[in-house]
Amino acid sequence: MQINKVEICGINTNKLKVLKESEKIEYLKAMKNGDTSAREKLINGNLKLVLSVIQRFTNRGENLDDLFQVGCIGLIKAIDNFDISVGVKFSTYAVPMIIGELRRYLRDYNSIRVSRSLKDTAFRAMNSKEKLTKALGKEPTIEEIAADLNLPKADVVLALEAIVDPVSLYEPVYSDGGDTIYVMDQVGDRCTDSDWLGEIMFKEAFNSLNEREKNILTLRFFKGKTQIEVANEIGISQAQVSRLEKGALDRIKSQM
Repeated sequence: MQINKVEICGINTNKLKVLKESEKIEYLKAMKNGDTSAREKLINGNLKLVLSVIQRFTNRGENLDDLFQVGCIGLIKAIDNFDISVGVKFSTYAVPMIIGELRRYLRDYNSIRVSRSLKDTAFRAMNSKEKLTKALGKEPTIEEIAADLNLPKADVVLALEAIVDPVSLYEPVYSDGGDTIYVMDQVGDRCTDSDWLGEIMFKEAFNSLNEREKNILTLRFFKGKTQIEVANEIGISQAQVSRLEKGALDRIKSQM
């Protein structure tokens, strides 16, 4: 039976080597002793692990090469941070690290995709707007564009908003050679006195926690990591993370 050649980032995945657990431990020990070639062997010997993880993300329409490269970053972090003395299999530690890296990539760097039908509607709306502007001698309203296209007003609004490029809060909107005004300066602050008071109370309650509890809550709720990822990062079990997290949240609630 002939196996088709599948390449990702120029790598023939059919020829990837898979290391035994004993080989991984051997290379990890060598790497800790300064053997840089052992690190390369560990990376190359675990690329199929990355491939197996990214399969669950392929139904999102992402570029496979991009996912593979991001997964490899997670693998390298796992290799560099794995503690042999913990007594767990390397793959048990590496898989959550790879998944976490992929989730962060999808969350932080992946733009929202606009469907083809929305783009088509927006294109027709823009053409209608141009045509009506010439005919009416003024810019048409959304209602007039919707009537011209025989579409609901909401559909036209949604389509036009979908093709508007997002603007950074740090985009400069005015500068006179001195202080620059950014978009964020023009965003209204709707916080009430009770909002400020609540924030102050939360900070005081948070600061009363011990360092481990602060670290767990920061990783969980400010950096968006799972309990498994937190457990792997600070070197305790998921059950301990869950218990410490619950205790810390209960104390914050009681103080507020």
